[in-house]
Amino acid sequence: MIYLEKVSKKYPNTVALHDVTFAINKGEFVSIVGHSGAGKSTILKMIIAEDSPTSGNVFYHSSDIHRLGGRDILNYRRKVGVIFQDGRLLSNKTAFENVAFAMEVAGREDGEIESEVPGVLRLVGLQDKIWNFPHELSGGERQRIAIARAIVNHPEIIIADEPTGNLDPDNTVDIIDIFKKINELGTTVILTTHNKNTVDSLGRRVVTLDSGKIIRDEKHGKYSI
Repeated sequence: MIYLEKVSKKYPNTVALHDVTFAINKGEFVSIVGHSGAGKSTILKMIIAEDSPTSGNVFYHSSDIHRLGGRDILNYRRKVGVIFQDGRLLSNKTAFENVAFAMEVAGREDGEIESEVPGVLRLVGLQDKIWNFPHELSGGERQRIAIARAIVNHPEIIIADEPTGNLDPDNTVDIIDIFKKINELGTTVILTTHNKNTVDSLGRRVVTLDSGKIIRDEKHGKYSI
């Protein structure tokens, strides 16, 4: 599904990635781990086409992501839902409106929005907070809205960049359980995290980076840095 082929990324004062090659198959749940600066976020930027490799290629099926243009790159990005550590919610919109906004941007009809948003908020356990604003919610609840917004357009891939970095252990477990549920429904999940307990409890594939290189890629891996 996603294939990085000899991808390197050089910035003026550093090499973020060096000759990285690996594939992520449809339906996988992959944790990408490593120290700060190891290259985790750079890989995610490559996959969502937010940044381009200095050399190498990133493929979605047979298409080179960084050669897509116009409508093709927009269509690709709609297949990818992204969740960040800080949630990046719209503070002046309710939970419903934050999720609905993602559907509006994708050109979905009003009827679809009204019928689908409550269901996706129910999936993440926020059916009782549908009209609350972000400032009225806990950190864990805000992150659930971010997840709902990322999945409401039925993406093929979910990318979660340190999604539990600001959460306590209980909320971390709840958020990871939601990702597992999403994955069980067939969505590919790519997670970056510094949380050892999370990675070890998943028992899924772990790709470990160090200084921009893959040093381990284990099917049932552990957090080992």
